Amino acid sequence: MGLVIHQERIVDKKQFIECCPFHAMEIVDGDVQINAACKMCKLCVNKSKNGEVEYLEDKVAVDKSQWSGICVYVDYEDGDIHPVTFELIGKARELAEKSGQSVFCLLLGSDVGTAAEALLHYGVDAVFVYDTPRLGHFQIEPYTAAFEDFVNRNKPSVILVGATPVGRQLAPRLAARLRTGLTADCTVLDILDNTDLVQIRPAFGGNIMAQIITPNHRPQLATVRYKVMNAPVCTAQASGKIVSCSIDEKMLSSNIRVLSVRHKEKTRSLEQVEVLVAAGRGVKKKEDLALLQTLAELLGGELACTRPLAEAGWLDGGRQIGLSGRTVRPKLIIACGVSGAVQFSAGMKSADKIIAINKDEKAPIFSVAHIGLVGDLYDIVPRLIEKLQQGGEGCDYVVQSV
Repeated sequence: MGLVIHQERIVDKKQFIECCPFHAMEIVDGDVQINAACKMCKLCVNKSKNGEVEYLEDKVAVDKSQWSGICVYVDYEDGDIHPVTFELIGKARELAEKSGQSVFCLLLGSDVGTAAEALLHYGVDAVFVYDTPRLGHFQIEPYTAAFEDFVNRNKPSVILVGATPVGRQLAPRLAARLRTGLTADCTVLDILDNTDLVQIRPAFGGNIMAQIITPNHRPQLATVRYKVMNAPVCTAQASGKIVSCSIDEKMLSSNIRVLSVRHKEKTRSLEQVEVLVAAGRGVKKKEDLALLQTLAELLGGELACTRPLAEAGWLDGGRQIGLSGRTVRPKLIIACGVSGAVQFSAGMKSADKIIAINKDEKAPIFSVAHIGLVGDLYDIVPRLIEKLQQGGEGCDYVVQSV
């Protein structure tokens, strides 16, 4: 699969390479060649009046009937299951009900019996467990080997992985070994009658929503961010079964030797916060963030920001909301001086209540906000703080009257 350039059909090579907006074509030793900047958009194919560039696709005859089931990778470390796992189980159950498949979980680790039992309370059909000291801490080579062994033995049609630090390392390496596709950071998932997974994610900076399918390969892999899907309710009664899996210890060898493991101090991430105050470019200087920090503290929340403020070093990158930052789903978010570009809005539009403060009444943020306050944040925020310090009386009046 790829692009084939017919050199003899190109009349003016310098002019022809200008058709690529990504500058992915260049002239090397007199021939037009494709470089690493290629996005495989096929625009050069469409621009080829004389068939200068041709796209060839290898059709792989995959027997889809041999692949069945939707697998959720369990992001597990030090006795804790990452909450994104439960969200993926919820989505997997929806897809399974629609396509008539089963829902599996894959759990890798050491002494994971308790975690495996807990997963049976979320409506999965089976939990496949690789329990060995060699998998006690995440290492990319052993984990990939165990994951590959599971896929080869059980042939799941779909694999869902959380877009966590572990998942973002594991999923692409697994996809490369299995020679299949991977769609990262999906926001919507659906499934067709032929079990093809419809994977939808923002593309080109969030300006379009790309719909991706993997029709000729199995399994189908997708990663999903935390706080995008809905987690199922934990039931009192367990269902499903635990399947113990074994693997040759030689397959779990690694070229990396872990000398020691030091635990990072736990902090409350933005995804876990129920109230957020987000600062945008309407904040004139870094020192003014103290005003918004006061508002956040009075509401029992945290301060967040847009990408320009994080890039300027005003706040840590871990406090950035958006496609290139965190996806959040708080009960309340107050956007202060935020224009509302699609990259930011995509990361917070699922919040229960969105309040926007902006001087520009035509700012895009108002299209996603539940309550919009047209005005200067330097006038509105101090008044909100004052009312909150007085016990909250009159806050509704401030919101309605500004």
